[in-house]
Amino acid sequence: METEEQDSPPPWEILNLISQFLDPKTLAMASCVSKSWSILMSSNNLWKPICQTQFSSSLSNLHTLTSVPYKRLYAISRAAVLRRQPPCKPRLSLKDLIFTVNVRKKNNKGKVFAAVSKPIGGGDGVFKFSVDVVNGEKSTFTEAEEAVEVVWNVVLEGWNGIFTMMDCEGKMGFLAGCEGWFSAELPLPACFSGIVGSGIVGDLKIGFGSGGRVEKVCVGILNVVNWRYVSVDDGLRYLDHFLLPI
Repeated sequence: METEEQDSPPPWEILNLISQFLDPKTLAMASCVSKSWSILMSSNNLWKPICQTQFSSSLSNLHTLTSVPYKRLYAISRAAVLRRQPPCKPRLSLKDLIFTVNVRKKNNKGKVFAAVSKPIGGGDGVFKFSVDVVNGEKSTFTEAEEAVEVVWNVVLEGWNGIFTMMDCEGKMGFLAGCEGWFSAELPLPACFSGIVGSGIVGDLKIGFGSGGRVEKVCVGILNVVNWRYVSVDDGLRYLDHFLLPI
């Protein structure tokens, strides 16, 4: 007599027994299986000893006062610990990068000037650098104000990767001693996209000398929350996500 294979889930008693030996990550994953598993794997009886072992016993008092489930207390406490940990060192270094900046007249698409170099500066610890101006013979603007298109790329040395920090358009006035300024919001890495705006922008300034000649190009990453340039390490960590494989 053939026996019919059974696909029924394991008895509730077995799940209850096994759950007491699972680590926090496995418990959290198991709670996503079904509603009944979620109820079992979120039990205070499971999460209370985990909280008391890994975190302060004062969490028990907090649970008593607020009736917050121990699973939630564990998540809050773990997030607090992770925030206190120093960020990992960036995988990229400045010597791996080349900055290229191109400015074109919007009407005829003719290149007005280009800037390309290794990052120059950063000695004050912030992600703000100068870029060497090339094509100097084409660096003079003839109009008092012109519509231009600006593109700033960060290139991984050897052309093993490229990330466009800025691709925008606008108008600039070209008086001696003046600066043209452009900014564009930077995207969040893919794993965070669609949640909120990044809060950081690519920042580009162009300095003009006599006769409207471009003499200086500066680029950086600016935090618009506090209006300060991010640190060199924070800027490199940001570029890690776009220029290096995960």
